[in-house]
Amino acid sequence: MPRKYERVLSVPVPPRSGITHLYTPMNLADAFAIRLPAGTSVDPDLLARFILSHQPAWIGWLLTVRDTVVVCFGLKTARHLASLAGRVGAFQVYSTDRTEIVLGEDDAHLDFRISVLCSEEAEPEGGHHLVFSTVVQYHNRLGRAYLFVIAPFHRLVVKASLRRAARIGWPLAS
Repeated sequence: MPRKYERVLSVPVPPRSGITHLYTPMNLADAFAIRLPAGTSVDPDLLARFILSHQPAWIGWLLTVRDTVVVCFGLKTARHLASLAGRVGAFQVYSTDRTEIVLGEDDAHLDFRISVLCSEEAEPEGGHHLVFSTVVQYHNRLGRAYLFVIAPFHRLVVKASLRRAARIGWPLAS
């Protein structure tokens, strides 16, 4: 796979995303884009499942540490959430259409949404772009502290997950 397909760029949350104007105020909003090679599926549900199920091993370790800490504060653990039906990984599905899936969770300390959005038009060489966006609104001091601690890791996790998906090979269009 050419390196150009592993490059992850920080971009604004796309205006056409369903999460762009979801929260007021928005305490975190970030988005990362990656190119999808020609022949790759553009089904956002399939791509979200692929990204979240093929993350680097160190992310699993990080989630275990997170779960160990947050259970002390009465927060939901990723392990518990992933065991519930109708989810993509640990995340509830809020909406899906042919170009975007919106995932997330609402909790006492904060609410967040993740968007996996695929470009509608192909590039001249046949590829597409995928944008992985996250928006967060915290509700209290615990949410603010949680976001302060998690935000730097969140960005590393998203970028590493997109790179890993590109390296192992995106699912093909059917």
